[in-house]
Amino acid sequence: MSENPGSPPLDFRAGAWLLCAFTLLMVGYFTLPLEWFGDRRPVLSWLVFAGALGGMTWLMVVKIVGVVLGTAKRPVVWLAFLIFLAMTIFSASYYVMGTHRAEFAGLETRLDALYFTVVTMSTVGYGDITPAGQSARLVVVLQIGYNFVFLAAAAGTASQAVRSSIERRVRREE
Repeated sequence: MSENPGSPPLDFRAGAWLLCAFTLLMVGYFTLPLEWFGDRRPVLSWLVFAGALGGMTWLMVVKIVGVVLGTAKRPVVWLAFLIFLAMTIFSASYYVMGTHRAEFAGLETRLDALYFTVVTMSTVGYGDITPAGQSARLVVVLQIGYNFVFLAAAAGTASQAVRSSIERRVRREE
């Protein structure tokens, strides 16, 4: 229950949904047989990666446009989910490429791939895992471009949604 009678109660369902979605993404990431992709099926691997990236980008654009137009429901939750999804997609692609020693130096496990994705997303870049092959470098460039364009737009949009929500709440209380 909210302390201020004029403000809506906390939406624990949205937070629980986000936690469940993140948990399912991580369980899927750590258990699905990603070894099925890679050198044995390169065309299929690139098509699945492109499809996942394209679908995620389309969802991100739809949610951002919804916030700008004022029609989006729970935009912050959706944008956070899409960031988790991006993290999972890039981690999976790095893991698949990391199974081939020529593509990455220092990437051996799924946790290594997830760590590399988070380090790349945060632009920290410790240097302990490095892309060595051309395919790995291409995907890293795509991730950096994705981070600059879509994640920055998502963060700005989420900020705008939170600010608008606070402004509406203040106006109702006046």
